[in-house]
Amino acid sequence: MMNLIAVFIGGGLGSVLRWLISLRLNNPSSPIAVGTLTANCIGAFIIGLGLAYFNKATHLNPVLRLMLMTGFCGGLTTFSTFSAEVIDLLQTGKTDWALFTILANVIGSLLMTALAFAVISKL
Repeated sequence: MMNLIAVFIGGGLGSVLRWLISLRLNNPSSPIAVGTLTANCIGAFIIGLGLAYFNKATHLNPVLRLMLMTGFCGGLTTFSTFSAEVIDLLQTGKTDWALFTILANVIGSLLMTALAFAVISKL
Protein backbone atom coordinates (compact mmCIF):
# COMPACT_ATOMS: atom_id res chain seq x y z
CA MET A 1 0.00 0.00 0.00
CA MET A 2 2.91 2.36 0.75
CA ASN A 3 4.20 1.87 -2.80
CA LEU A 4 0.85 2.91 -4.24
CA ILE A 5 0.68 5.99 -2.02
CA ALA A 6 4.26 6.96 -2.91
CA VAL A 7 3.60 6.75 -6.65
CA PHE A 8 0.30 8.61 -6.21
CA ILE A 9 1.90 11.50 -4.29
CA GLY A 10 4.94 11.72 -6.56
CA GLY A 11 2.80 11.54 -9.69
CA GLY A 12 0.48 14.25 -8.45
CA LEU A 13 3.36 16.59 -7.63
CA GLY A 14 5.09 15.91 -10.95
CA SER A 15 1.88 16.47 -12.91
CA VAL A 16 1.19 19.78 -11.18
CA LEU A 17 4.75 20.94 -11.89
CA ARG A 18 4.39 19.96 -15.56
CA TRP A 19 1.13 21.89 -15.79
CA LEU A 20 2.73 24.98 -14.20
CA ILE A 21 5.74 24.79 -16.52
CA SER A 22 3.43 24.51 -19.54
CA LEU A 23 1.31 27.45 -18.39
CA ARG A 24 4.42 29.56 -18.00
CA LEU A 25 6.38 28.55 -21.10
CA ASN A 26 4.01 27.33 -23.82
CA ASN A 27 3.05 30.04 -26.27
CA PRO A 28 0.08 29.20 -28.52
CA SER A 29 1.61 31.19 -31.40
CA SER A 30 4.91 29.27 -31.26
CA PRO A 31 5.31 26.09 -33.30
CA ILE A 32 7.32 24.44 -30.52
CA ALA A 33 5.96 23.72 -27.06
CA VAL A 34 8.82 24.95 -24.88
CA GLY A 35 6.98 23.87 -21.74
CA THR A 36 6.79 20.25 -22.86
CA LEU A 37 10.45 20.24 -23.86
CA THR A 38 11.44 21.83 -20.55
CA ALA A 39 9.39 19.38 -18.49
CA ASN A 40 10.82 16.41 -20.38
CA CYS A 41 14.42 17.62 -19.99
CA ILE A 42 14.00 18.45 -16.29
CA GLY A 43 12.38 15.06 -15.72
CA ALA A 44 15.17 13.32 -17.62
CA PHE A 45 17.77 15.09 -15.47
CA ILE A 46 15.96 14.19 -12.24
CA ILE A 47 15.54 10.54 -13.24
CA GLY A 48 19.23 10.43 -14.14
CA LEU A 49 20.11 11.83 -10.72
CA GLY A 50 17.78 9.31 -9.11
CA LEU A 51 19.11 6.32 -11.03
CA ALA A 52 22.73 7.20 -10.38
CA TYR A 53 22.17 8.09 -6.72
CA PHE A 54 19.93 5.17 -5.81
CA ASN A 55 22.39 2.78 -7.49
CA LYS A 56 25.08 4.10 -5.12
CA ALA A 57 22.92 4.48 -2.02
CA THR A 58 21.31 1.05 -1.89
CA HIS A 59 20.45 1.52 1.79
CA LEU A 60 17.75 4.07 0.96
CA ASN A 61 14.11 3.12 1.24
CA PRO A 62 12.87 1.83 -2.16
CA VAL A 63 9.60 3.70 -1.57
CA LEU A 64 11.53 6.96 -2.06
CA ARG A 65 12.77 5.67 -5.40
CA LEU A 66 9.21 4.85 -6.45
CA MET A 67 7.96 8.25 -5.36
CA LEU A 68 10.70 10.16 -7.17
CA MET A 69 11.28 8.12 -10.29
CA THR A 70 8.02 6.37 -11.09
CA GLY A 71 5.72 8.93 -9.53
CA PHE A 72 7.29 12.38 -9.80
CA CYS A 73 9.24 11.87 -13.03
CA GLY A 74 6.37 9.92 -14.56
CA GLY A 75 4.01 12.79 -13.79
CA LEU A 76 6.45 15.50 -14.86
CA THR A 77 7.51 14.05 -18.20
CA THR A 78 5.01 13.63 -20.96
CA PHE A 79 5.45 11.39 -23.95
CA SER A 80 1.77 11.58 -24.83
CA THR A 81 1.71 15.39 -25.04
CA PHE A 82 4.98 15.37 -26.98
CA SER A 83 3.44 12.84 -29.41
CA ALA A 84 0.26 14.89 -29.82
CA GLU A 85 2.28 18.06 -30.45
CA VAL A 86 4.38 16.32 -33.13
CA ILE A 87 1.26 14.94 -34.85
CA ASP A 88 -0.34 18.39 -34.76
CA LEU A 89 2.76 19.89 -36.38
CA LEU A 90 2.74 17.20 -39.07
CA GLN A 91 -0.98 17.65 -39.76
CA THR A 92 -0.53 21.39 -40.17
CA GLY A 93 2.36 20.96 -42.61
CA LYS A 94 5.10 22.04 -40.20
CA THR A 95 7.31 19.03 -40.90
CA ASP A 96 10.55 20.86 -40.07
CA TRP A 97 9.19 21.91 -36.68
CA ALA A 98 7.95 18.37 -36.05
CA LEU A 99 11.41 16.97 -36.75
CA PHE A 100 13.01 19.63 -34.57
CA THR A 101 10.58 18.83 -31.75
CA ILE A 102 11.37 15.12 -31.99
CA LEU A 103 15.12 15.70 -31.99
CA ALA A 104 15.02 18.31 -29.22
CA ASN A 105 12.92 16.13 -26.90
CA VAL A 106 14.74 12.85 -27.51
CA ILE A 107 18.31 14.13 -27.71
CA GLY A 108 17.72 16.76 -25.02
CA SER A 109 16.31 14.19 -22.62
CA LEU A 110 19.14 11.73 -23.26
CA LEU A 111 21.75 14.44 -22.76
CA MET A 112 20.12 15.58 -19.53
CA THR A 113 20.06 12.03 -18.17
CA ALA A 114 23.72 11.57 -19.09
CA LEU A 115 24.59 14.91 -17.48
CA ALA A 116 22.87 13.84 -14.27
CA PHE A 117 24.89 10.61 -14.20
CA ALA A 118 28.06 12.69 -14.68
CA VAL A 119 27.08 15.00 -11.82
CA ILE A 120 26.51 12.08 -9.43
CA SER A 121 29.75 10.37 -10.50
CA LYS A 122 31.66 13.52 -9.43
CA LEU A 123 30.24 13.35 -5.88
